[in-house]
Order: sequence, then structure tokens, then C-alpha cells
Amino acid sequence: MDGNRCDPELGKIAEEIMRCKRCPLYKTRKNPVPGEGRCDAEIMFVGEAPGAREDETGRPFVGAAGKLLTELLEGIGVKREDVYITNVVKCRPPGNRDPTEEEIAACSPYLLRQIKAIKPKIIVALGRHAAKFLYGQAGLKWVNMTRMHGKIYDAVISGVEIKLMATYHPAAALYYPKLKPLLVEDFQKLKKLLEEIRNSAGPRGRTILDYF
Repeated sequence: MDGNRCDPELGKIAEEIMRCKRCPLYKTRKNPVPGEGRCDAEIMFVGEAPGAREDETGRPFVGAAGKLLTELLEGIGVKREDVYITNVVKCRPPGNRDPTEEEIAACSPYLLRQIKAIKPKIIVALGRHAAKFLYGQAGLKWVNMTRMHGKIYDAVISGVEIKLMATYHPAAALYYPKLKPLLVEDFQKLKKLLEEIRNSAGPRGRTILDYF
């Protein structure tokens, strides 16, 4: 990790999330889930909200959906620890229900600050709630996942120029196995995009870690 690129703001955001009471979810949560991964990650994955396992551990995507996400990353040669994973809403909605508009409005400023601190090159929205929010922030019209998954857009969010892509939430592929091939296909597009970005960066895009 290039420690020089780590914005101390990221740690401050996590501390604020841990004691947050901006919405009623703090009353039922066990652990807030700020997010985890490289503080200078090229790729940022954004889901909608933590589930039961995440609420227990305080870590994002550690249940069955998280296992599938890890498999998808490994399938394109990317290590989980080299990306940043978080959610729009940082606390679990009771019963794993969808987050409300009010909860998203209260919690999403944390995500926008995380994007500004990490400055990823690519943001992948996992699921329709994350996609709808992020596309709205980018000034893009969100239609639905069926029509828009796997499409890549140039966008600016929190002042950061990114490539934005939406795909199905891994949990959806567990409930509806027919979606898994679409997820795999979208991750192959992600692999190609990452290669293009790295190639266009050239030697200047290298860090000392590339030589070990």
C-alpha cells in the first residue's frame, strides 16, 4: 500500500460512523460497518447496507454474498484486500429490509466523504439501491439493473473523476442463480476496464510495490 496516499480523513470518517446517531438504525445495530480495504484502492465496491453477519462482525460483505464477491474478484485476478468495500448505509436495517430514503439521506454523506478520501478510479455499485444513489450523485439517469448492468460511464462524484459501473448484488445471485453468469460477465468487463486504466497510466502509474 502506498501509505503516502492514505488520507487521514478516512479514519476520522470511520470513528464518526462508530458513534453515529443520525438515523434510528443506531438503536437496533450491533456494530456499524464503515468499510474496509486499501485506503488508495483503484476499485471501490458499494453495496446498499450491512446484513446479519456484517452486523455481528462490523465488517462488510463477510456472509455468503461476501464469499461470492471474493470469488468474483479472484476470478479476475484481484485480491479482496486490494479493493475498498463499503455500503451506502453503514448500519443494518432490521430484518435485512431495504434501507429507506431517509436512512440513505442520513448516512450517504459518509460514503461521499470516503470517495473523496480514497479517490478510486472505478466505483462498482452492487445492487439497485447503491446504483440509484451513485448514479444520481453523478447526474446520470438510473433506469433499472436489467438494462444498465455492466455499462461503464464516465462520472464525477465528490469531485473525483471515476468510471462508474453497476452490477447485481451478489446476494441476488444467491437467490436467483441465473444471475450469476451475468455477474461473472460484468466482472470480466471490470477486469478489462482496470487493464485499460493501468495501461493508459504507463510508467507514471507505477509505485515502488510494482517492482517487488
